[in-house]
Amino acid sequence: MSAGLIAAIEAGGTKFVLALARADGTILAQARVPTLTPAETLPRVLDFFRAAAAEHGPIGGIGIASFGPLDSDPGSPVHGTITTTPKPGWSGTSLRDWLAPLGAPLAVDTDVNGAALGEWQSGAGQGCATLAYTTVGTGIGTGVIHAGIPRAGFTHFEAGHIRVPHDLTQDPFAGTCPFHGDCLEGLASGRAIAQRYGESLEVMKHPAAAVALVAGYLANLATNLVLLHAPDRLVFGGGVMKAAGLLAALRRETERRLAGYIVHPRLDPGLERYIVGPGLGDLAGITGAIILGNRAANANRP
Repeated sequence: MSAGLIAAIEAGGTKFVLALARADGTILAQARVPTLTPAETLPRVLDFFRAAAAEHGPIGGIGIASFGPLDSDPGSPVHGTITTTPKPGWSGTSLRDWLAPLGAPLAVDTDVNGAALGEWQSGAGQGCATLAYTTVGTGIGTGVIHAGIPRAGFTHFEAGHIRVPHDLTQDPFAGTCPFHGDCLEGLASGRAIAQRYGESLEVMKHPAAAVALVAGYLANLATNLVLLHAPDRLVFGGGVMKAAGLLAALRRETERRLAGYIVHPRLDPGLERYIVGPGLGDLAGITGAIILGNRAANANRP
């Protein structure tokens, strides 16, 4: 067990979700702060944790699951810095430096890796040696967990920016990604759907064609995750995945693309047990941040 409490932060593009928790995950205090500029948002984050610690006890570790791109390499001199984000004002922001006044060891990873950790430990990924968690919301990202550790190379994975087949006759939409145009995120994210159709999938009166199009794009990612990582399960979460019929369409399209090439008991007919929604719902990210904070608190303990 860690000494002290855990300051957990799920840093999203719209809001920061904050929690002060015990090492066992029990949340003692929580708050939400809008994601404005760093100078507006981060002082409020510090104020919350100072007040919560004064009431409940000292902070022993800090865990951050943040939007990115993010320097998540612990050996980097700018570890914990947000890099080429399209969110105005946040490129170059060092979360580590901002939170240093709390005086506790810190672990930082991407928001999707945090959610993947939460699902692996306490949600739909329990019992999986390897889990792939994908969020489909304002953006798209995937975290791959193996034996409780997020996989990465010189930086974290950017699955949302893979190229996918784009039939301009079927879908003339140019895409929304400021870097790649019609990458997966540029075609199938919540932002892309809203710009293409003028509304979200969840509120469309006749969404069948839109659901089929988005499911096809996402199935390219799901198929590649199976081929590249062979995870025990795929979890798809985020606001877009709440649209009626999308998860079922994703299963069908993924099975069609795999085309019977991989035969394994994990890949059940129809993929109903293999491709699932999150077990923790909207709590996956903050749960993962608590896990990261625990690991930071315990990193140097005997």
